[in-house]
Amino acid sequence: MLITSLQYRLFRGLEDAVFEPAPGVNIIFGANAQGKTSVLEAILYAATTRSHRTAADAEIARHGGREFHVVANATSRECPVTIEAHWWKGAKRFKVNGLAQSRLSDILGRVCAVFFSPEDIALVKGAASGRRLFLDMELSQLHPPYLRALQQYRQALRQRNELLRQRHCDSDMLAVWEAQLAEHGRMLMTDRCAAVSELSAIATELYAQLIEDEPLTLVYQPDVDAPDAIGETLQRTRSADIARKATGRGPHRDEMEIRIADKSARAYGSQGQQKSAALVLKLAEVELMRRRMGEYPVVLLDEAPAELDSRRARRLMNAIPGAAQAVITTAQPLQALPISSENAAIFHIERGRLEQR
Repeated sequence: MLITSLQYRLFRGLEDAVFEPAPGVNIIFGANAQGKTSVLEAILYAATTRSHRTAADAEIARHGGREFHVVANATSRECPVTIEAHWWKGAKRFKVNGLAQSRLSDILGRVCAVFFSPEDIALVKGAASGRRLFLDMELSQLHPPYLRALQQYRQALRQRNELLRQRHCDSDMLAVWEAQLAEHGRMLMTDRCAAVSELSAIATELYAQLIEDEPLTLVYQPDVDAPDAIGETLQRTRSADIARKATGRGPHRDEMEIRIADKSARAYGSQGQQKSAALVLKLAEVELMRRRMGEYPVVLLDEAPAELDSRRARRLMNAIPGAAQAVITTAQPLQALPISSENAAIFHIERGRLEQR
C-alpha cells in the first residue's frame, strides 16, 4: 500500500500543502515543534478517522479555527482509493472515492497505516486499556466484521450499564443486553486470541533478531474463560454488577500481557526493555498486516529511534521492510540517522512549511 499524495489545509500549524511521498523511504527533518509529527498525524487521521494526540478534533484546527481538511490518495493491490476528511463547525465528515460515508467500517482498512512514536512505551508499561485499543484498532482495519462486533458490543455495554445505574433494574432488559454482549463478545474473543497468537510468534522472532538478550512472548488473557461462557458469566455476576452499578466482567476487561524472559514486562521490565518491546510489537503489527492483506501497510515512524542506543536504533531501522513505504521524522542531522538517506526522499520542514530537498 502506498500513499501517493496527501493534501492538508488548516491542519495544526502546517502551511497548506500537498505532500507527495516516494514509494520507499521518506525522511522529514527539522527542529522540534516545526510540524513534523503533524504531517504523520494528518496521514493517520485520514486512515483511522482519529488523531493519536487528542480526542478533541477542535484542537487539530489551525489556531483554534473552525475547520480543517485532509485528502489522502493511495494505491493498493485492490484499487486506488481517495479518502477525504473534513471537520467543520464541530462536525466530522468523510468521503471514500467521492462518496459520503457514515459508517466507520466503510473507512477503516481502506488505507492501512502503522504508527511508531516514543510514546508507544505506554503499550508496555501502561494500563490494559491501551493494549486492548491496540488490538481493536489493528483488527478493525483488517477485519470489518470485527469492527461491527466491537461497535455492537460497546453499545450493548452502555445500555446494560445505564440499566445498572437505575434504582430499580429490569431483569428482563438486563437479559436482553447480556444476550447481545454474549453474541458480539464471542467474535471479539475469538479474533483477539488468534491475533495475539500470530503476533506473539512474529514478535518473538523479531525480538530475538533485534535484542538477542531474552525471549519475548505475548499472552492473551481473556477476562472470561471461553467465548461461549460470556452469557453465563454475566448472569452469575449480575447481583455484584447491580451493587457496583457497572458491568465487571467481559471482553471489555481483556488483557494482552507482554512477557520478557517469562516475566511481565510491565512489572519487571527495565525502561530499555519496555521501549524495545513496544517497537517490536509495532513491527510485528506491520508483518501481521502484510500476511493478512497481502501487502505492507504504510509505516509512520515519529522519532522512534531517538531514545534507543545506536545499536538498537540501527537494528530497528534495518527491520523496517524494504518493500514498505515509510515516512520517518527526525530532529537529528541526516548523517546521524541509523539509516542510509542516499536512496530516500528528503523533506525539510520549518514553521509548518514542508519542502522537498
